[in-house]
Amino acid sequence: MSGFTRADVCTVAVAEVFRGDGEVLASSFGSVPAVGARLAKLTFEPDLMMTDGIACLLADVPPVSGPSNSQPVIEGWLPFRRVFDLLWSGRRHVVMTASQIDRYGNHNFACIGPYEKPVAQLLGMRGAPGNTINHPTSYWVPNHSTKTFVPEVDVVSGVGYDRAAALGSRSSRFHEVRRVVSNLGVFDFATPDRSMRLASVHPGVSVDEVVESTGFPLALPDGAGVPETRAPSEEELRLIREVLDPEGFAGREVPG
Repeated sequence: MSGFTRADVCTVAVAEVFRGDGEVLASSFGSVPAVGARLAKLTFEPDLMMTDGIACLLADVPPVSGPSNSQPVIEGWLPFRRVFDLLWSGRRHVVMTASQIDRYGNHNFACIGPYEKPVAQLLGMRGAPGNTINHPTSYWVPNHSTKTFVPEVDVVSGVGYDRAAALGSRSSRFHEVRRVVSNLGVFDFATPDRSMRLASVHPGVSVDEVVESTGFPLALPDGAGVPETRAPSEEELRLIREVLDPEGFAGREVPG
């Protein structure tokens, strides 16, 4: 099964944000994150916890698209009130979408323009403030542009590294913006001032293209240059296309 798409690369990059997590609750928003989280559980992170969306933890993972050919395998009980026990103790990792994100990982999907009189109303704060303070958070941006990667977000929904530092260690002990995955590359905050760094570019994407599409200066890796995001393996492609997303929902999120 050769030949992979940009969506496949993005899906594997999202799966990689969960590497090393072990037994934490994995949550995801969007088709690419949903397939990526499931791919991680089926490959290198089998201990990830996933719910059926109601109150049960699943040992297997249902597909994101297409029919499910088996009954779910239940491995635990997680009613809504117990989710917060995991959330507040750092034992959850969520991948959220971002309408805006800045160089320190502050995130907005509440509104565009002034909060008092926005140009466009979006999702609202949702759980972003509590998510970012209480457990690891990553972001998925399907259309990388200067409108999304901005010098300053219009409204802070999710807390970035500069604001978390201002809160002090007791208020932000579980704070971690782990990674940002876009349709152009992968970004982390492995810099002395915790500003955003270009960790890898997807196959077929140049560093200049990423820099030109970003509304603030990006840190770059030291040494030999920016690596390329890894391609999916044959087994990962099989799982994506035959098991997790046979109808190609993830591909519809990625331009081109």
